[in-house]
Amino acid sequence: MPTPVPALMLLTLAALPLGWSLWAAVQAGLDTAGWKALLNDPQTLRALAMSLWTGLLASALSTAAAAWLLYRTFSPLPGAAVGGRLASGLAPLLALPHAALAIGLVALLAPSGWLLRLLSPWATGFSAPPPWATTQDPWGLGLVAVLVLKETPFLLWAALAQLQRPEVGQQLQQQLRLAQTLGYGARSAWWRVAWPQLWPRLLGPLLAVLAYNLTVVDVALVIGPGTPPTLAVLAWQWLQDADPATNAQGAAAAWLLAATMALVAVLVWGSVRNPLWRRRRTRGPDAMRAGARHAPGSTPAATASKAIPHQPLALLLGIYLVVGLALGLGSVAGSWPFPQLLPEVWSLAAWRSVLASSSTLWATTGLALASSLSALLWAVAWLELAPHSWRRRAQALLYLPLALPGVLWVLGLHQLALAWGLDGQTSGLWLAHTLACLPYVLLALQGPYTGFDARLAQLAATLGRSRWAFLWQVKWPLLRAALAASLAVGFAVSVAQYLPTLYVGAGRFNTVSTEAVTLASGGQRSLTAAYAGLQWLLPVLMFALAAWLGRARRL
Repeated sequence: MPTPVPALMLLTLAALPLGWSLWAAVQAGLDTAGWKALLNDPQTLRALAMSLWTGLLASALSTAAAAWLLYRTFSPLPGAAVGGRLASGLAPLLALPHAALAIGLVALLAPSGWLLRLLSPWATGFSAPPPWATTQDPWGLGLVAVLVLKETPFLLWAALAQLQRPEVGQQLQQQLRLAQTLGYGARSAWWRVAWPQLWPRLLGPLLAVLAYNLTVVDVALVIGPGTPPTLAVLAWQWLQDADPATNAQGAAAAWLLAATMALVAVLVWGSVRNPLWRRRRTRGPDAMRAGARHAPGSTPAATASKAIPHQPLALLLGIYLVVGLALGLGSVAGSWPFPQLLPEVWSLAAWRSVLASSSTLWATTGLALASSLSALLWAVAWLELAPHSWRRRAQALLYLPLALPGVLWVLGLHQLALAWGLDGQTSGLWLAHTLACLPYVLLALQGPYTGFDARLAQLAATLGRSRWAFLWQVKWPLLRAALAASLAVGFAVSVAQYLPTLYVGAGRFNTVSTEAVTLASGGQRSLTAAYAGLQWLLPVLMFALAAWLGRARRL
């Protein structure tokens, strides 16, 4: 049975730093002079417009891409595995940090990048890199491309978590089969029946994606627009300034982002919950039967099922593979004049430099392991000991790092570190990374953990086994795949942390992410690619280890 006293202690451990950080961020945004400077700055409106343009466009395209991939994968045939083909290919995509993907796309799409080198000999005839704004473009299309490629797998993962629930996946399969027997084609059945019911269940992940896209900093620094930059980048630049007045302006910009994000979230929430949408969403079998007579050109179910490809993720996986090849090629490139497709000289100097910086590698790995394991232990204890009503009411606070803009969140974390004497300390950096990992680990683990069959605990109790014996010998071994996957998710989140490491670490700690983003603004192409490749490799290895630990036992 859930125990209130330990649950209260657990909640205090998480709520105290989270609440302190939020209050510190609120105090930083109360400076009226900072708001006046922000509103009078000619860059503010243009930067805010750029943030809205890139964030909203990337979120809409990510949602559309995820819906299309699900349509091409979610089979209404009896006995079909829900999303099995998607799940097998998502781990390496989820493991890739945003910044590493941005650096790989720069290496691929830059005027002197691999793609134009591939086309130049027979298509363009260029003998020198053209003056094209393929990256750092003034329209923010490079930033949008990175966000779409990175957020689509996350939305697919969130959708699969819903479809794997029997009351969702099996019900949708039955309704799709019914729609096709009434004459609807596979496409019409999906968009009229399945997606309107699935989309409201993804509202939380969609709002998290929207929040990240509107407020991302590290990716915008690598590939985003510079004239004007996004408002998140402007806020980051102002917060880096030594002048307190400029810092106050940066805090005001961060709160302006938060207010904008809240307004957009309310509009999205309202569009899902309004009565007209609800009437369209709840069309049942009777409505489908009535509408079947007005579905000209529909194909029968047997024909529609053939339209489902064997590899729905082939295009997305192919893009990630090309990005990985671009990073690998750039990391070993020496002299490489344009427009030659391959370098004249191959060199491992960049990798030798990376390996020589063993402190950076060990700091990244150790910090990621410590923070992800701490978040996993807290999440397991919370799900095991907290009453259901507590878990439901505490969600808003526990998911706070997902809802706040990154610059605003780290502003509060930095103030907390200063107040608690943790600024520039290993313990402060561990706390910041653990708080960043916690909501992701909790999201990954909550479904499998709360869905565990409670009858097994009752059976163990009738056999005289204690609660701890049941946990150690039955429940946790059966949940080892979910536990290992949640640990890998937290590890990947920690590896990708840029702003918390920069602010709370006070510049004293170098990680793979901080090195990669810093080098991306310079001219060391091979070293940048090596660090970005390592930033991808570490989470991939962790996901592989999690898959090995969670594999089924053979008797």
